[in-house]
Amino acid sequence: MIRKKPAFLRQHWDRYLRLGKKVKKHRHWRHPTGGDSKMRLKERGKPDRPTIGWGADKKDFGKVKGFVPIRVENLTELGRVKNNEAIIVARVGRKNRMAIIAKANERGIKILNRYMEKKNAA
Repeated sequence: MIRKKPAFLRQHWDRYLRLGKKVKKHRHWRHPTGGDSKMRLKERGKPDRPTIGWGADKKDFGKVKGFVPIRVENLTELGRVKNNEAIIVARVGRKNRMAIIAKANERGIKILNRYMEKKNAA
């Protein structure tokens, strides 16, 4: 079973605008370095820090939403995809992408980056 990890956010992201108070992309993890930093000292009540114990189990490592991702660039590569695997359609043109998606749906293969299909369908 895959555990839910906490969102490891930068120290004081909610305090300063430049650290991501309004812009989420600025909140990504940075190691706390301050001398008196409570987060660096791992004090009780402070946010969790990423450590080796938060890693995925060996049997779940590398999976995305419980599936083993396989990169597919053309219809011939779609043949190597097995039942417990899902595909990620690589950078291909619209016509080939739609053909790959149609064939994958026919075979009942899960597509992990579904948003690409919706964007190109319009």
